[in-house]
Amino acid sequence: MAHYTAPMRTLTLLILVFSPLASVVAYAELAPSAITQVVLLGTGTPNADPLRSGPAVAIVVNDTPYLVDFGPGVVRQAAAMSPSYGGAIPGLEVDRLEHAFLTHLHSDHTTGLPDLILTPWVLERDRPLELYGPEGTEEMAQHVLEAYDADIKYRIYGLEPANNQGWRVNAHTVSEGTIFEDENVKVEAFRVRHGTWPNAFGYRFTTPDRVIVISGDAAPDETMEEYAKDADILIHEVYSVEGFQRRDPYWQKYHSSNHTSSHELGELASRAQPKLLVLYHILFWGASEETVLKEVREKYSGAVVLGSDLDVF
Repeated sequence: MAHYTAPMRTLTLLILVFSPLASVVAYAELAPSAITQVVLLGTGTPNADPLRSGPAVAIVVNDTPYLVDFGPGVVRQAAAMSPSYGGAIPGLEVDRLEHAFLTHLHSDHTTGLPDLILTPWVLERDRPLELYGPEGTEEMAQHVLEAYDADIKYRIYGLEPANNQGWRVNAHTVSEGTIFEDENVKVEAFRVRHGTWPNAFGYRFTTPDRVIVISGDAAPDETMEEYAKDADILIHEVYSVEGFQRRDPYWQKYHSSNHTSSHELGELASRAQPKLLVLYHILFWGASEETVLKEVREKYSGAVVLGSDLDVF
């Protein structure tokens, strides 16, 4: 497993503390890959935690990036990992960001869309953004382009001049099943249970050497478990059981129908048996990182990491 950041090295120590030997061995078997890298660009929630950017994950295959969600700060987080800014992942050069998959339309997962459309174009992306997401994604992209119409026209027809392709968006409405396939990845979408959202999705990426499953925002259900079965890496949202007890009954009702508790996630992982479970979109509510890991461990004996921004797997 490749660890490019100091926070990730700390998390490895936590695994050694909380994991039985079998889990450590399973974790070690996921050797660093020259083909596929998974980068947590943002592990946050709607809470404005300055240490956790909005939800976003990059799956980089043969130096080609595929983004899942685009919370606040997404492009600068990608740039931080690129060689142009001292990083080690060429696939995250900003002008290469041209494939994105949206789990659902909640604002914390989407407010980076203008950034994702426009900043790579300003930095010379010369191809349209290929955007995949639930019903409403096409309308969202169109409204963003309308909002920035004056900026786009100035850059095209002013003195810069910018190319006339990189600002464009090819938006695709997804349904269940295989929604995208090229020489690097096969992407499958599956519906998840997220409150009353009619179309919220998780994604399963199959690359030449990895199977990666990303939950998006999801309460536990059988479909999630089915797609996570035997994945190399399961990246799943979570909330703390201890922190949940501090919430008032109204919010407890909301969170229990929209999200997955640490105990529920541990039980799901025990059945699905991914090689590595990565926690993101973490609702702490005053609980510590160690507490959240401990809660998952009470139900799950496999390898687990509490993700931090810019961790690489």
